[in-house]
Amino acid sequence: MRVVVVGGGIGGLALGAGLRRRGFEVAVFDRDTDVAATGGYHITLDERAQSALRELVAPQTMRRLLASASALRLRDRDAFWDRRGRLLGRGPDLSGDSSIDVDRITLRMLLAEEVGDDLHLGRTVSAVGQGDDGAPRVLFTDGAPVSADLVVGADGTHSLVAQHLAGGRTNSPAGIIGFSGRTLRADLSPGERQRLGPRSGLAIGPHGAALYVGFLDPVGNATLDAPELRMSVTTGPTYIWGAMFPESTATDSLREVRDGELQAALLRRFHEQGWAEHTLEVIARADLHSVAAYRFNAASTRASELAPWPAGRITALGDAVHATPPTAGMGAGAAIRDATDLLQRLGDVHDGDMTTAEAVNRFEAGMRRRGSEILTLARKTVRLILATDSTLGAAALALSTPILAAAARLRYR
Repeated sequence: MRVVVVGGGIGGLALGAGLRRRGFEVAVFDRDTDVAATGGYHITLDERAQSALRELVAPQTMRRLLASASALRLRDRDAFWDRRGRLLGRGPDLSGDSSIDVDRITLRMLLAEEVGDDLHLGRTVSAVGQGDDGAPRVLFTDGAPVSADLVVGADGTHSLVAQHLAGGRTNSPAGIIGFSGRTLRADLSPGERQRLGPRSGLAIGPHGAALYVGFLDPVGNATLDAPELRMSVTTGPTYIWGAMFPESTATDSLREVRDGELQAALLRRFHEQGWAEHTLEVIARADLHSVAAYRFNAASTRASELAPWPAGRITALGDAVHATPPTAGMGAGAAIRDATDLLQRLGDVHDGDMTTAEAVNRFEAGMRRRGSEILTLARKTVRLILATDSTLGAAALALSTPILAAAARLRYR
């Protein structure tokens, strides 16, 4: 069986790695010319995602991943703050949590190594369809078309493959524009290092403004103590932060701004909304070249509305089907789980236990359930943030935060 994967993000590379390891003929095509040319937050992989990944990559690759990842169990409990930096509450104890955080670049590079020569970079897909023999075909902006027994779209939120199958977009704007960046912990003042601590946290203010600060330390908090295997691009305690504002003409215009100009614009927006100066240090002292903007998109939370097409020899996975805002921290993990499930189904086809259409049908049914689960979680945080973007919501937040802050002082002193 020949499988063509369109898209070399986490889900596409994971599937390509698994197919190659199981002896399938596979080709992964991606428009990027460098697998390290990617941004975004760090990636959280829970035990389900790690278990799925073990089915796709060699044991040594898994060890290299763990040696390059930051263990949640070594972090302090997450924190929730208001716009003045006052503590409102803490998350659960993480000492028994088996989840890991890893740089997106690190994970992508490891998976690309597993795919090897079957990864074709710098190839932009222009269309998918069927040849005269009924076999799926992939067309490119340059180069000859490629035929396959199965085509899998792993081409993200704006998936060409999923749009071909669904006859239109499979997701819509979630109402938030996100801005991300990286800041070394050592570059912050002693006061902010103390307040933020070795933990992740979220601060929400009125009018839909929010700031997530994620802690990543693949060296000091390494999941596996094997420095000789480490290949993380983050080499010390670092905060990977994400600022969020509701969509508007003013906010959307910031998506065209870059580097220092974008950083300055973000600081102005937070200042205008009354955020304390020290809470913005993590933005003010960020690596300028890491600051970027992007729109939150989301698919339907209803499983029945995901992958709304008849099962066949063209399918899709990950954000191409269940585009998920980063507010759940589970999007990449779900794509990896999709890849493992599809690989297992294709194994049944290889063994003669079912047809390709039957395998894809069962895969898509499971993917709908997974997608619905993570989208429901992600949407909860989005709704919470957007709920403050009204007169009533802003007033409720202003009234409740002093009470929550006072209760937190008593509880955590």
